[in-house]
Amino acid sequence: MAEETARETYRIDRSLESRLESADAAEELAVSVAREAGLDEDEQHRFGMAVRETVINAVVHGNRYNARKKVYLSILATKDRLTVTVTDEGEGFRPESLPNPVAEENILQQSGRGIFLIRAFVDEFHVRRAPQKGAEVTLVKYVRRP
Repeated sequence: MAEETARETYRIDRSLESRLESADAAEELAVSVAREAGLDEDEQHRFGMAVRETVINAVVHGNRYNARKKVYLSILATKDRLTVTVTDEGEGFRPESLPNPVAEENILQQSGRGIFLIRAFVDEFHVRRAPQKGAEVTLVKYVRRP
């Protein structure tokens, strides 16, 4: 019988600066957690990219680079899933109001594909108004064990 290398359940919470460099740290942490959870290399990369894009959106669109505002990152790892919550201190948003990034009129736009990619890389994507202020984005990646 194979030995379980991943811890049963644990949580990591971080407060990040509203700087693009925070996305690097968040991605590294997410990839590390995904590796420990047993995701293969491609899944680790996709999960890391989803977290990275979510943090970039929080910095750029949520907090608008405001140095007085923070981005909050929480990663909960259980035996069957990884749940990431990214919260900003901005005005919030409704994903249904975003233009379709693959529509012909939007194909050449330089932005607008982040959420499209995030949704492609995780199993669940949820957005809600944060309890205090801002947007709270939750990503869920299921851990499928052989």
